[in-house]
Amino acid sequence: MLQVKVIREEKQRIVNGLRKRNWSAQQLKVIDRILKTDDERRATQKELDDALAESNRLSKQIGALMGQGKKDEAEALKNQVTVLKTKSKELEEHMDQLKNLLDEMLYTVPNCPHKSVPKGKTPEDNKVAKDWKKPFPALPDDALPHWELAKKYNLFDLELGVKLTGAGFPVYRGKGARLQRALIQFFLDEAVKAGYEEILPPHLVNEDTARGTGQLPDKEAQMYKCELDNLYLIPTAEVPVTNILRDEIVPVKDLPIKMTAYTPCFRREAGSYGAHVRGLNRVHQFDKVEIVQIEHPERSYQTLQAMVRHVEKLMNKLELPFRILLLCGGDMGFASAKTYDFEVWSAAQKRWLEVSSVSCFESFQSNRMKLRFRDADGKIELAHTLNGSALALARIVAAILENNQTPEGILIPKVLWKYTGFKRID
Repeated sequence: MLQVKVIREEKQRIVNGLRKRNWSAQQLKVIDRILKTDDERRATQKELDDALAESNRLSKQIGALMGQGKKDEAEALKNQVTVLKTKSKELEEHMDQLKNLLDEMLYTVPNCPHKSVPKGKTPEDNKVAKDWKKPFPALPDDALPHWELAKKYNLFDLELGVKLTGAGFPVYRGKGARLQRALIQFFLDEAVKAGYEEILPPHLVNEDTARGTGQLPDKEAQMYKCELDNLYLIPTAEVPVTNILRDEIVPVKDLPIKMTAYTPCFRREAGSYGAHVRGLNRVHQFDKVEIVQIEHPERSYQTLQAMVRHVEKLMNKLELPFRILLLCGGDMGFASAKTYDFEVWSAAQKRWLEVSSVSCFESFQSNRMKLRFRDADGKIELAHTLNGSALALARIVAAILENNQTPEGILIPKVLWKYTGFKRID
């Protein structure tokens, strides 16, 4: 969440940023309510501090008076101390109420977009940061979409997923399962070679963890919840991996901290219907390799570009047509300050499919998590957090199947041969 100090000192920048997210004048009123509540909190804190200081001062006098045999004067001061302690308790309770109210309001405010984020309301307003300049795959006239290819070559089964679980839970089979496993291993190997530590995190998290990265309260409706244990199935490995350093103070020399993880991801995707979500285009469970960095604020946007280049290399090695979009203010995620999306060309469907988001969150997540670093002078500051999909498998699989289909079968990208053990699906 945003820091109250930043809102106070840079109010106009925050307001302008929220307008870039298309916040209305009515929504923006929460900024003034936050500052007013914080003013009351600060005034209450001063009153509490003064009451405690006076109580301490009188307590010392009581000891001196008792030593001098002045019991009546000491008793009078004891009565004053009792009144001050009662007042202090009331002030502490009021402080807790104000802090909770302040947090509730702050949790509703999204991150402030970076100045380079374009204005806009919908995905159509996103800016193409890098377009595909080479020819697109030339497919035969009888080219099939990936869900038909899956039936033809027995690669994954959506109907069986319905039987076992429900719609949106594919069952991968045979070479389809091996292709899936090959992609996971390839993505992990590339991340490790790039200096990321491999993590195997839990697939369920508690409320504090989900809140730390901004999934709660913003995306609660999109998460699967285990009510009995009050745990959530993760929508991405970003959630548990970033939270590894929650409530930690790391030495500045340890930055950047680079971590990668493979996990299944679970998303309810409520309200997603229509032809555009057929097959693997949108599912409730999919596999993904995530890269996460904890970085110094002075280097976070350089690191964002480096992470974009990492994903770009993966796409090039898979020989898939792609483009990179810089998301506009109205299409960015709640916690992001700046996001690049990668889209792969689906040749049979003749449309772009999102396969990665690479984002810088500045201190938005770390403020929630109290993830800090200590600089060389001993000063403690909030770190910046970044993450990216490297990559999400479902739509990558869809693109590989569609783009590489031939009359003889589906060709496997050369970089995957050592992982799959086969060069073609036939």
